[in-house]
Amino acid sequence: MSFEIQDLADILRVLILIELDKKAVSKSSLKRKIDNICSGRFNIEARDFDETLKNMVEEGLLSISGNYIKLTGRGTEISKEWRRFLLKNEPILEVIAGIADGVVTSLVIIASSIIAGLTAKMMLIASILSLIVVSITNFSSFLLGGITEDLADLTTLQNLIIYSLSDIPDKKEKEKAICLAKELLNLLRKKRSKMGFLSALTCGGATFLSTIIPIAAYLILPQPFDILFSFLIIGIMASLFLVHYRSRKMRIHWKITLLQTIAIIIGAVSASLLLGTNI
Repeated sequence: MSFEIQDLADILRVLILIELDKKAVSKSSLKRKIDNICSGRFNIEARDFDETLKNMVEEGLLSISGNYIKLTGRGTEISKEWRRFLLKNEPILEVIAGIADGVVTSLVIIASSIIAGLTAKMMLIASILSLIVVSITNFSSFLLGGITEDLADLTTLQNLIIYSLSDIPDKKEKEKAICLAKELLNLLRKKRSKMGFLSALTCGGATFLSTIIPIAAYLILPQPFDILFSFLIIGIMASLFLVHYRSRKMRIHWKITLLQTIAIIIGAVSASLLLGTNI
């Protein structure tokens, strides 16, 4: 399967991969769903639809049993990759940013409490205020930033696809391909809008949880267990998400992400404490 989108069949193939999941669906149901995406402007001809399905079966992406279609193992993997690329349905950045902000915030609050000798009540008030501000800021910034980024990405993608489709010699087929490409991008806009909200919510939630858990341990537990357990929780969260998770997603050795994480956290916490003590 080519990554390029050069004709109507390529767009149909991508659309089918995005719309199908692990469950088998009937041909008529899939055809109806694609026609609905076209918003009634035109219908995909049965000949083009069947030809695309046949090619996808030959490529090992689909299996057909009677009137039912199902993704193969290879098709499922390719479908996941297209979804990650086009829909951004895996909020990697949001999880990393949320955990990183939460870890730094909790470290700064706990370290500030120890240095300044704050009472439990003052510590609680400072924690609540910091937690609310950081979580809401992360949610709103990722929501607005995500909307802006998605619109810019999809506009660029639309221009590239339409430019690629402009070489189709048959005028009628070219018009249909361009119309289908635009409807595909409209579908992506709708799905990305939902994912953008969920991603922003994920970032805010990750920040909230990664901040509140170690701070709660610090406030509840007696000395010296409060410091030990709160730092242990922070270390576990940083190891799991900022080291292991990043290493797996970036496909690089965990020692590299470990050094990056330590350097960034030390730098951020040190800068925050220095600024705080000088104000």
